[in-house]
Amino acid sequence: MSDVTRILCAIELGDPHAAEQLLPLVYEELRKLAAQKMAHEAPDQTLQATALVHEAYVRLVDVEKVQQWNSRGHFFAAAAEAMRRILIDRAREKLSLKRGGDWRRVPLDRVDLQAGTPPEDLLALDEALAELTRLDPTAGQLVKLRYFAGLSVEEAADALNLGVATAYRHWTFARAWLHNRVAGNPPDSAG
Repeated sequence: MSDVTRILCAIELGDPHAAEQLLPLVYEELRKLAAQKMAHEAPDQTLQATALVHEAYVRLVDVEKVQQWNSRGHFFAAAAEAMRRILIDRAREKLSLKRGGDWRRVPLDRVDLQAGTPPEDLLALDEALAELTRLDPTAGQLVKLRYFAGLSVEEAADALNLGVATAYRHWTFARAWLHNRVAGNPPDSAG
């Protein structure tokens, strides 16, 4: 049993000091994961990778809610999901009128229309991903691990206990399905 798995078990059993031991072991991997996520964000994003790691970590080891971690892979899948939810929540906040959602910031020194993912595109992807996950939970989890956790197909297959060929089939299907859905095409009724 790895140190991470041992500590995750201790957290599950309610050890109040286990969470303190976990962060140093997983911090660098979570930081890399957050940096990958932030690379897809708009350049005017105020959330930094370090803040994303800390916010996701707090959600993951919340002592008020007992979490059950089956493995190290399960923990990192949950971390990817927590980061995804944080970024989706931030995108929703940015689009809300209360927070100036209809305002457009345009830096005068440079305008780069290709940089970052606009919040409305991130929300469209989130809605499509939720629909895909209802249709095919394995494909949905695979997309989350690939897109939001930055795992390779092989690493995601391992985290989901899938064969690599099966993971590639799910990945091919999920990419095509999401592309059609985000492009505004209705879902194929043939399934």
